[in-house]
Amino acid sequence: MKITQISVFLENRKGRLYDVCTLLGDHGVNIRALTIAETESFGVLRIVVDKCDAAVKLLRDNGFVANFTDVVAVEVPDRPGGLAAVLKVFAENDVNVEYMYGFVEKHSDKALLVFRFEDAEAAQQVLARHSISIITSKEIEGL
Repeated sequence: MKITQISVFLENRKGRLYDVCTLLGDHGVNIRALTIAETESFGVLRIVVDKCDAAVKLLRDNGFVANFTDVVAVEVPDRPGGLAAVLKVFAENDVNVEYMYGFVEKHSDKALLVFRFEDAEAAQQVLARHSISIITSKEIEGL
């Protein structure tokens, strides 16, 4: 089961990240996970929030370029080597990870990670075959 990630293109200048976080916070949208990739002139903020549709509308209404992307959130054992064990399953089943990042909050005694796969459907089938738990959008909203 995929969840929705929002990608926001930001000019690489002071205060832009603050502007996004303040806008979302002032309207009751809670960021559950985030990462930023940067280049010299702009950055791409990737976020998972509790109110995805409202967040994108707010961002677009306030002049930000924001798009949806399907990603998969996975529970990973929170111990040394836990992530490596899951990545081994991907490697052995020819699943390519385009990028990933972690959640800032614990859902259980396991860590939560967001993956973007080259083929999300194939990745989800591999995860199911190996009994690796996938987090749903409903669970994200409840964090």
